[in-house]
Amino acid sequence: MHGELTDTEIISRVLKGEQQLFAALVERYQNYVFTLVLRFTDNREDAEELSQDIFVKAYRSLADFRGESKFSTWLYTIVRTSCITFLRKKKLDVTSIDNEKTLVQLESRESAFKANQVEAKSRQAMVNEAIELLSPDDAQIITLFYKGEQSLEEIGQIIGAEPNTVKVKLHRARHRLKEKMEKYFSHEVREIQGD
Repeated sequence: MHGELTDTEIISRVLKGEQQLFAALVERYQNYVFTLVLRFTDNREDAEELSQDIFVKAYRSLADFRGESKFSTWLYTIVRTSCITFLRKKKLDVTSIDNEKTLVQLESRESAFKANQVEAKSRQAMVNEAIELLSPDDAQIITLFYKGEQSLEEIGQIIGAEPNTVKVKLHRARHRLKEKMEKYFSHEVREIQGD
């Protein structure tokens, strides 16, 4: 079973000629990559296509992985670079959260989200929807810490911040996520808690 092999063991065996084992890495990280790409592109079709391209790039660059960090940290670098290149090619405007246009988009997403709230049945879907309502920076930290299982030090390397700064940002992002959950999912949260 490939699930018992570590990332490093899989990579070593792929580089020695067992290319089919790369599928285990894809399976292990496909949700992680897709979630990150979706944060950058905000378009499901683009995210699916870009995610596939990222795994192709990762496969082709696998010999460059030196094991100095987790595979997921190395993979995140490919995700980030690929997404930035993609956004430049599409000439999309990467705006800050303070930009008025972004706030209007955020408000419309929140309105659309309210209409679709009934469809969010599972706890996972509910949390994912709440994460989508966060600022890109908050969503990135939450995703890296909880879905990517990155340490504070690894997140610091990725975003260029000290671990203590990451800890503060993570704390604030959790608080804002909790606020979103309470605002948009108060009924569901009470059901989960058994109130």
